[in-house]
Amino acid sequence: MTSDKSTFKQLREDEREVRKQLIIKAAMELFEEKSFHDIGMRDIAVKAGVSAASIYRYFPSRDDLFVEALLQDINNIEQRLSQRVENGESLEDLAIAVVDYLIDNEATFQMMCHFMIRGELNPQALKKFNGVQRYFLKMFETLLKQTDGAENMRLNTQAFFASLAGVVLTFRNYPGRTAEEKRRAMHKLALLIMHQSAIDTLDKA
Repeated sequence: MTSDKSTFKQLREDEREVRKQLIIKAAMELFEEKSFHDIGMRDIAVKAGVSAASIYRYFPSRDDLFVEALLQDINNIEQRLSQRVENGESLEDLAIAVVDYLIDNEATFQMMCHFMIRGELNPQALKKFNGVQRYFLKMFETLLKQTDGAENMRLNTQAFFASLAGVVLTFRNYPGRTAEEKRRAMHKLALLIMHQSAIDTLDKA
């Protein structure tokens, strides 16, 4: 009897996780169709094929849902960057990879900007997002240290990533240029930032 109860409990937990992932997937897909701020919980519910009320059993607020989605996407970034380091790619390649990821993954970039700009997040969502930030920067710092001659302190790591994110934020919708022209321009700026960071590190050595 105990075994049956355990099996039933596991099935319920598996079902709950499937529904949770379905909701997150629906939210991410909506980013391809609508502006971030135009997406509400009801829109996500319709996309996921569940009731709006049921979403709140998994996520207390829209911000809690977006933080969870962002955390999962950070894991994707980590895998991609780690693979590049294992392949022996340079710090320049790493900088370009970060910029490309932020360009090509609009949902991730919008969520990052949303949480960095807003100051009135509920405490639970804010705590989770702060954890995401710390995790990402620590991961990024570790990757930089594994590249040739990259011995950056934590502040340098934070400044480096913030600069790359700023480049994407500033030029992603720059008027009068094609998408490819904008990407090339952002690549040039990313490499400029990387070279300046390397020069500053050498000057302090």
